[in-house]
Amino acid sequence: MKIYLAGPDVFLPDAIEIGRRKAAICARHGVSGLYPLDNAVDLSAADASLAIFKGNEAMMDAADAIIANLTPFRGPSADAGTIYELGYMAGRGKFCLAYSNDPALYVERVKRIYDVTKSATGHLIDDDGLTVEDFGLPDNLMMIHTLDLHGARLVTPRQRPQDIWHDLTSFEACVALAADRATGKSD
Repeated sequence: MKIYLAGPDVFLPDAIEIGRRKAAICARHGVSGLYPLDNAVDLSAADASLAIFKGNEAMMDAADAIIANLTPFRGPSADAGTIYELGYMAGRGKFCLAYSNDPALYVERVKRIYDVTKSATGHLIDDDGLTVEDFGLPDNLMMIHTLDLHGARLVTPRQRPQDIWHDLTSFEACVALAADRATGKSD
C-alpha cells in the first residue's frame, strides 16, 4: 500500500528529516510512505508553485491512501493545503486517515485565539460576530465526517504532547491502521 503523507510538516525547519522518520515508520509496518518533499522542484523557477502542486497531485493519484496531519497550523484548525489534499483523496475513493497532536475540541482552540461569546440567539460567535462551529468535534465537521465515511476516525493523543510537530505516536497509529487494512486485518 502506498500512502500519501500530507501535512504542514513540510514547513518545519527539519522537514526532510521528519519525512524520513515517517517513511521509516511506514516501512516498518510494510507500507510505503510518499512524502511531498520527495518531489524534486526547482524553487527558484517561475512556475515552482505549480510544479509543487502537480507533483503532489501525481503522488496522490499514485497512492492508495492518505495520512493527513491535521494538527492545527497557524490558527485553530488544520493547514489549508492538507485539508484540500484530504478532500482530493476522499473524492477519488482513497482510504483516508488523519491525526492531530492537539486533542482539544475545535471550539476550545478557537477560544484560545479569539474572544468567543454567545449571540442573542444563543450561538457562539467570535470577535467579528461570526458563528463558531460547536458540534463537540476536534475540527471542522467536513474533515471529521470525511474521515468517518471514507476511512477511520481522527487519531488524537489523550494529552497534547510537549512537541506537537515531532511526536509521531498518533501518526504511527494511523500507519498501523493502514497496514492492517492492506493485509486484510480490518475493513
